[in-house]
Amino acid sequence: MYPFQQQPWMQQPLTPTQEAPALPYQIPPQQQQFLPGAPMPVPPGFAQQYPMPTPQPPVTGMLPLEQSYIENILRLNRGKVATFYMTYENNVEWNAKIFRGIVEEAGRDHIVISDPQAGQYFLLLMLNLDYVVFDEPIEYDYPYGAAVPPMGTYSPR
Repeated sequence: MYPFQQQPWMQQPLTPTQEAPALPYQIPPQQQQFLPGAPMPVPPGFAQQYPMPTPQPPVTGMLPLEQSYIENILRLNRGKVATFYMTYENNVEWNAKIFRGIVEEAGRDHIVISDPQAGQYFLLLMLNLDYVVFDEPIEYDYPYGAAVPPMGTYSPR
């Protein structure tokens, strides 16, 4: 009905003495199995063809990329007074609120501030944070060569 050219792999089965025709691609005889968590083998010559980049020294005044998240910057500025501008969607009483206090702690999803005059502590969600205003210069980078201060049980991002 429709004439077509028969492909080599569509021919009749081979006898034991015949050799299979070359396919347009090669199929490995057996795929190597990898166990989860086991290191993958590196093909020979891979390291010469694709060398690992050498780490660059930190640029003065810049945080390493994994340290520049808001919670890490807030941790560097513990004890400083700041104003936190928050937005709460679909709130009929107020959709925006301003909190002012001393930065006590910061985590991936929250900020703890205190108001010593009122004797109150506030747990604010990062989800609602718009921006923060400090009354003084902020610390943005760890002192060169100093140990990174402990960050609780949170692993750095």
